[in-house]
Amino acid sequence: MIYEERDYRIRTGKLAQFVQLYGEHGLPLQKQHLGSFIAYFTTEIGELNHVVALWGYADLEDRARRRKAMLADPRWQDYLARIDGLIETQATRILNPVAFSPLR
Repeated sequence: MIYEERDYRIRTGKLAQFVQLYGEHGLPLQKQHLGSFIAYFTTEIGELNHVVALWGYADLEDRARRRKAMLADPRWQDYLARIDGLIETQATRILNPVAFSPLR
């Protein structure tokens, strides 16, 4: 199992709008296409206006296949249009759990 961490810095004053749009439109589609939804967080202390999402995949091929199908879904393209201009930056990391990690 691998985990994908996606960190988005949202434009100041737009975090609530982004989270609402994601919860209503983005997350249902991602659950349908991506499968293993692990967690979703916002920041309160430190660097503000961040959203962090965690997804689990069997391996990199599983991730690529699932993301390709999602990107081809017209409903995903509609969601992307809804959030246009709300995200400042995005960082994505693939995380590999160690032997003693509770998430494996």
